[in-house]
Amino acid sequence: MKSISLFVLAALIAGIIVGALVRTEAPQFTGIAEGVGAFGGLWLNALSMTVVPLVVSLLITGIASVSDATKAGGLVARAVLLFSVLLVFAAIYGILATQGLLALWPVDRQDAAAFIASVGADAVQITERPTFVDWLRGLAPANPVSAAANNQILQLVVFAVFFGFAATRTPPAMRDQLVGFFRAVSETMIIIVRWILLAGPLGVFALALGVGLRAGFGAVETLVQYVLIVSAVTLSVTLIAWAIAIVFGRQPIGRFTAAAAPVWAIAASTQSSLASLPAMLDAALRGLRIPAHVADVTLPLAVAVFRFTSPVANLAVCFFVAHLYGYEPSMMEIVGAIVVAFGVSVGSVGLPGQISFVASIAPICMALGVPFELLGILIAVEVIPDIFRTLGNVTGDLAATSVLSRNENRDELDEASG
Repeated sequence: MKSISLFVLAALIAGIIVGALVRTEAPQFTGIAEGVGAFGGLWLNALSMTVVPLVVSLLITGIASVSDATKAGGLVARAVLLFSVLLVFAAIYGILATQGLLALWPVDRQDAAAFIASVGADAVQITERPTFVDWLRGLAPANPVSAAANNQILQLVVFAVFFGFAATRTPPAMRDQLVGFFRAVSETMIIIVRWILLAGPLGVFALALGVGLRAGFGAVETLVQYVLIVSAVTLSVTLIAWAIAIVFGRQPIGRFTAAAAPVWAIAASTQSSLASLPAMLDAALRGLRIPAHVADVTLPLAVAVFRFTSPVANLAVCFFVAHLYGYEPSMMEIVGAIVVAFGVSVGSVGLPGQISFVASIAPICMALGVPFELLGILIAVEVIPDIFRTLGNVTGDLAATSVLSRNENRDELDEASG
């Protein structure tokens, strides 16, 4: 999958160059280029068709796993609570940081319009915004099937959350059957996405051809700005995770940095939190001197259900897309996006980067009320921000483990003194 990411990035560059050259040097080939570009729309539609079933199945199985974990003991329950607080904080931070950077460095409106038109995406139609009463009433879908058909993702997430928690209250045999069914659905969707991504270089080349044909080399500036903003926001939350370990986990700066350095090296090279788990365990036990009973439980759980940078980077992508459209989400849409970002950050943990990109970001775009057609192009440059995502995730895992270790030690002292 990592090699495909490089091919996709190369296809993006080649498509923009060819499209721009046809636009300026060989306009007689415009019709042929537009015909090739139609394949990009087909590839994007094939990718989009997996979003709803994948999100619902991942949410239900993710909730079941978290619920089972919280029954395992006090440490695990505190870990899940800490993960939840950190994810909500990360989501709010991601929105504020992205909007701040876009206010300082806005996208050129002409470049944005050309970029959107080049992908064939429709402009956002701003209709009368719902009142708070209407928004609250519509949180629970009267018809989940209709909500799925109309891409009403927030309502669908609410239904999936209720369904997932209700499934945990059924008899074990029935719960296992339900979880097994939805896990099979998610695995099947993942296989389909992998098949579609095998055609990613061709699909992205076709989409990029249209971008170059209509936006020229100006599209490169937009993509570079996108990569820099999303990477900067994600890197900054990595620094926040480092600060959390020092301030709240009471880790000395030198000790934490020295222990985390080998983990960062592995994370940057593999772009996988799971592949970094052995190094994280070694760093926690030897470098950070965290008790084994804390590290051995918290770090595997963190890799399974916690990705600190997920809501940050995902919301940064969505708000950049909204900015391209010139769309200002309402406060209720932002709250809905945070809810969806929280849900998919838990549900999509463990997925490969490109699959996670689609499964996580498209639902948040839906919740914000912006189209997600641009993701077919943005996925091509995800290989760059994904490095910072993984660095932030492993730093967040070590920081959360440090905080829990401190609290665990304090509880033991309180029991001893009592």
